[in-house]
Amino acid sequence: MPEGLSATEVGKEIAERRTHAAGAGRDRIVAIVEAVMLAVVAVLAAYSGYAAAKWGTRSSVTLAGASAARTKANRANLEALQIRTLDAVTFNAWFAAFATGDRGDQRLAEKRLRPGYRPAFRAWLATDPAHNPNAPPGPGYMPQYQIPQDRAARVYDAKADAEFARGSGAGDTSDKYIRDTVFLATVLFLVGIAGHFQVRQARLGLIGVAAARLVFAVVQLLALPGPPGGI
Repeated sequence: MPEGLSATEVGKEIAERRTHAAGAGRDRIVAIVEAVMLAVVAVLAAYSGYAAAKWGTRSSVTLAGASAARTKANRANLEALQIRTLDAVTFNAWFAAFATGDRGDQRLAEKRLRPGYRPAFRAWLATDPAHNPNAPPGPGYMPQYQIPQDRAARVYDAKADAEFARGSGAGDTSDKYIRDTVFLATVLFLVGIAGHFQVRQARLGLIGVAAARLVFAVVQLLALPGPPGGI
């Protein structure tokens, strides 16, 4: 019996080696793809987490500014109410003296009028309210009647509304970055477990799903504004 391998056996051996080499080559390519995907996911996840933290800080700071502006608006409204009450009380004292015809009490009451109230009071007197039925009911209805605290309250209210809107928008952006971070985490999980499957089709299937999620996460990240500066 002749020693060595026959031509048929040699052919089979060569074919098996070629198949093994091709399989090993494909496995090597898959491993490289997995390594690249893991590296990309790691970078994107770090960026997404950083951006989420920055936008979250921006949201907190802006909402705190809105709260402070609202507090100032409430304080200005309270001061305006106190001033309006004081004006009403002093005007009622003058009107009582006017109704009784007591000139001395009228002059005394006029001296007690708030300096900012006097222009409206004089403008109201100029309408001859005693004889003019179309005269305004009182100085408080005149265009000259201005309370600075009222204007301040409106300014602070507008600022609070704008700051609250910006803070809410920043919070929404932070939430979207966190959502993308979760998507990237699922990509990391899928790629991580894919290497434990011996069946190549299952491994490739997991990598395909991970790649689709990675593309989706990248598209979402590109649609979001970058991290804010100045914080």
